[in-house]
Amino acid sequence: MPRGRRAPAVGRLVPPTPTRADFHAHTLRSDGLLLPADLAAAAAAAGVRTLAIADHDTLAGYRELMAPGSAPLPEGLEVIPAVEINATALDIADLPDDELHFVGLGVDPAHDALDAVLGRQRGARRRRFERMLERLREIGLPVDAQLEGMDRSDEESLGRPTIARALVEAGWASSVQDAFTRIVGHGMPGYVRREGMGPVEAMASIRGAGGLPVLAHFAAAPRLPGVIDEMIAAGLRGIEVHHRSFDAVTVGSMQTVAARHRLVASGGTDFHGDEGTYAEAIAETWVPEEVAARLMDRLRAGRTAAGAPA
Repeated sequence: MPRGRRAPAVGRLVPPTPTRADFHAHTLRSDGLLLPADLAAAAAAAGVRTLAIADHDTLAGYRELMAPGSAPLPEGLEVIPAVEINATALDIADLPDDELHFVGLGVDPAHDALDAVLGRQRGARRRRFERMLERLREIGLPVDAQLEGMDRSDEESLGRPTIARALVEAGWASSVQDAFTRIVGHGMPGYVRREGMGPVEAMASIRGAGGLPVLAHFAAAPRLPGVIDEMIAAGLRGIEVHHRSFDAVTVGSMQTVAARHRLVASGGTDFHGDEGTYAEAIAETWVPEEVAARLMDRLRAGRTAAGAPA
């Protein structure tokens, strides 16, 4: 769970106009709190016209929205298939949780190879989830009662936010952020290291499914240009310049990174639901219309050939 999803109190970039595109949001099908249909409705009600559902390691939320017989999307809303993959990167210093996160925008939701890769990722998530529950029992902070009856099927993408919410419900933490800070965050007593694919495989899987690999909420990019060069060589094509948690100075630095490395700029709320309503999240996020337009042009161009990189 990225730290500091809320807009910063100091140095906040105030959106000069309403944001109409959100290229990074989560639903209940991974670690968000809203059903896919409820997220779509909330986005449309807030004036969003382009929404990427980027659940962790699953396209179940997007498929649920688009399934035959499902309710029509809110009028005027375009929903983009996307996925977020948390890639392990143990050989890169100074990374939060030893990870890099990639949002795959515009992936083919019917791509069998991507589906197989994501299935393995979800399996690794479930194993980590169970090990974390065992660790919490060992340190005297059990949350089994709070999670009783929870869906742990193959399509569900389990994550630490679910455990953090259970810790709050059990009274072991005062908030989800407190649970991460003291209990399940990197290096804390309830933390278990992630297993799964690395950055190269993650980006190859996204590109193989016709998607655009975007490095997500990586505010360290300006001070780690070597990492960006390495990721570009491995297939990176975009970077989140605009994120709800970025202050004005960070946005400016990320714009410089994107321009210098010729990466497509992206952005979004990274909405989960713990930090307020969707309307509040999008009101604190600014994705300029020209950024959204360029990104959509790039995604449409990437659909011209099956399997071609976006």
